[in-house]
Amino acid sequence: MIEKQPLFPHRVRKVPKQFSWLDHRLVRDRHIEHCTHPAAALYLFLVTVADERGLSYYSDPSLMKRLSMDPNTLAAARQNLIRIGLIAYQKPLYQVLALDPEPVIATSTARSSLDQPLSLAQIFKRMAGDIS
Repeated sequence: MIEKQPLFPHRVRKVPKQFSWLDHRLVRDRHIEHCTHPAAALYLFLVTVADERGLSYYSDPSLMKRLSMDPNTLAAARQNLIRIGLIAYQKPLYQVLALDPEPVIATSTARSSLDQPLSLAQIFKRMAGDIS
């Protein structure tokens, strides 16, 4: 294995106290492959300016100016990131989302196996709230 050495040892990055670097799961879990170039630029910008909870407020005109995007390109980039689950947006608030999978919500009722038919009496009992 090749040992890597910094090209500029005096400029080695340190994790900032207020946030951290981009999550390596962007590449490992292939999220980045689902981003258009404008979406990747928007994501990088939002990660850079977000607070420790991933929140930031930037207006469309400010983002378009800083990222050299027209309104349609910005809207498409935002929709791309929302669709693939990297950000949430409710004007004017952006949230960079955790890359952890969404938690599975357990249901309170046990489901029977699909290969076991239920009688009408069992169906009516379940509809009435008796799950026995």
